[in-house]
Amino acid sequence: MKPPLFDYLKPESVEDAVAARAGEDDSVFLAGGQSLIPTLNFRIANPVLLIDIGGIPTLKEISVSDTEIIIGAMVRQRQVEKDDAVHRANPLLREVLGNVAHSVVRNRGTVVGSIAHADAAAELPAMLLATSGSVEVQSPSSARRIEAHNIFQFHLTTSLAADEMITAVRVPVLPPKTGWSFQEFARRHGDYALAGICALVTLDDGGRCASACLAACGIASTVVRLEAAETEITGSALDEDAIIRAAKAARDAVTAADDSQASTTYRRHLVDTLTKRTLVEAKGRAERCVS
Repeated sequence: MKPPLFDYLKPESVEDAVAARAGEDDSVFLAGGQSLIPTLNFRIANPVLLIDIGGIPTLKEISVSDTEIIIGAMVRQRQVEKDDAVHRANPLLREVLGNVAHSVVRNRGTVVGSIAHADAAAELPAMLLATSGSVEVQSPSSARRIEAHNIFQFHLTTSLAADEMITAVRVPVLPPKTGWSFQEFARRHGDYALAGICALVTLDDGGRCASACLAACGIASTVVRLEAAETEITGSALDEDAIIRAAKAARDAVTAADDSQASTTYRRHLVDTLTKRTLVEAKGRAERCVS
């Protein structure tokens, strides 16, 4: 399949890019193209104007501070995955990115592009939700920051206005005494997950769970925070009983209907198992941070 005809623009600044987007309702941004190009080829998307942001230098930067990692909109997934400073600041990113498609896709695909695409089964939106990250957004008239829990509204749907563009994603540095884990199940390596769980566990000085953040992909109409499961383990010793209770609570977050890949019942079984595995692994890593 070949894409439909469209006009092509390659702006040199964010201001020019968002102005072009505001000037044509039927336009799209092109970053890595790993989601957009297939939709063009299958004529699912049929824009009048394609705005290539690959020529904007300020969008190609990664910065790591004591508190957060800032990833520009044109930073490739593989670049983040291989960045040692990013890994030291928050090792969850490398673990999550290792599950995204295949390395040839990550060589082109961008972190921001995956988040903006907002696929309910994608790993990076779940990571952003679990870490309580945010995105920087620019329109022709203003800039703003959107917290992760306010971004994802439905499958392939975000809270961005029509004339806004995500310019960067902000991911907090992992707090002290915090363990991390991401695990998913897919039919084949590189496929979208039937279910995936992202877990962060912070221990107090006594080894009990001071706080927990869990998010899931592939189980609902968007990525979801597993707040009921978090409640079950916060304040606990993260023993087997607490983890079992958390896994049971996580099952109830599955709302995806039966489809050709899996039934709702099967996805609930996956969530139960993956929640247990991620919590055990995150707890172990947190304990090594404490010792």
